[in-house]
Amino acid sequence: MKSSEVFNIAWAAILKNKVRSLLTMLGIIIGVAAVIVMVAISAGTEAAISEQITSLGSNLVFVQSNFKRGGAGGGIPEGGLVYDDAAAIAENVEGVSGVVVEQSATETIKANGVVLDSVTLLGSTADFPSVRDMDLSDGRYFNELEVDRKQKVAVLGATLAEELFGEADPIGQDITVGTTRLVVIGILEEKGLVGDVDYDQRLYLPITVVLDKFTQSQFARIMGDRVKLIYVEINEDANLDDTILQIQLLLSKLHDVSLDEPDFSVTTQQDIIGTQEATTAAFRSLLGWVAGVSLIVGGIGIMNIMLVSVTERTREIGIRQSIGATPSDIRWQFLTEALLLSLVGGLIGVIFGIGGAWIFGSVSEMRTVIVTESILLAFGSAALVGAFFGYYPANKAAELDPIEALRHE
Repeated sequence: MKSSEVFNIAWAAILKNKVRSLLTMLGIIIGVAAVIVMVAISAGTEAAISEQITSLGSNLVFVQSNFKRGGAGGGIPEGGLVYDDAAAIAENVEGVSGVVVEQSATETIKANGVVLDSVTLLGSTADFPSVRDMDLSDGRYFNELEVDRKQKVAVLGATLAEELFGEADPIGQDITVGTTRLVVIGILEEKGLVGDVDYDQRLYLPITVVLDKFTQSQFARIMGDRVKLIYVEINEDANLDDTILQIQLLLSKLHDVSLDEPDFSVTTQQDIIGTQEATTAAFRSLLGWVAGVSLIVGGIGIMNIMLVSVTERTREIGIRQSIGATPSDIRWQFLTEALLLSLVGGLIGVIFGIGGAWIFGSVSEMRTVIVTESILLAFGSAALVGAFFGYYPANKAAELDPIEALRHE
């Protein structure tokens, strides 16, 4: 029997019972669509996390404090990074294009008759705009001299500037932070939310001013000029591993600690992205396996309906055998029918999956990224499921005795 003839017979059998065929394909449709949508959600989450990390700046290395407990009762932190470490890295490590230290606090701000409570103050160094990929819309950022001299100057986030001054020009205006009067020298362009941090709602000050004027808690005063994190921007043409090793050797010497037990840790953006990707990849695999259960259920449904079809068409099978159809012809006929059910169901599932992923990404806050590999995997799995679960009914039909099949009513 020709392949085209087998296909036509199988397709005619599917069209003869349209509703039953559609219900049979339903499990395949749901499984394929679920795989595509779930992988798209996972890939979108991974892409969003990666963008958030890279939006902090380009080619960054993060040097983080590992405080140790010491003193009476072991309650006072010891070791870790200090403010001077940043200057040491900038001056002594080759391949470094910028270093930023940050220290945050919250205060009440008054300006132009407006009072805002619990505004985040971010103390930083002069390299902050370049290292953290921030641009100024007006004015300028403070320089190293102003940081060293603890000049009372401030740069406003875009939203904060609008809330305090509206349409007026803030440059040169005074603002009161707590009880300290500062002069506005610049306004940052809109940055938006990065993670859960709104950079446009912050007030940016020299870190020395924050350490000197806005370190209010007793714990913070005990900490002194200790800092939690130093951002180091590496030149694009520098060897990243060599630069990191220089930083580690320098800090271990300054802190009098060994590299085996340092009081700091050094990570890169790619380290963080890699950790996030490993987590989301594991989650994506879990989602894929959960969705794959629907494909198995769909395959069982195909096998069940094909067994019913063999029983209903026993006499037809006997007639085909009596006019020369071989067991192989009968097997291929029913196997082709099962494959068509799974492939058509898979194709419909792909359409629903792509459409569902797009709609989900449009109406929800979660980002979706359609992964081509997931489409190929889901469709290919549908074909394998159809072949696997369709073989038993097809083989059973091929093994029917022609005489018994002709006698069947």
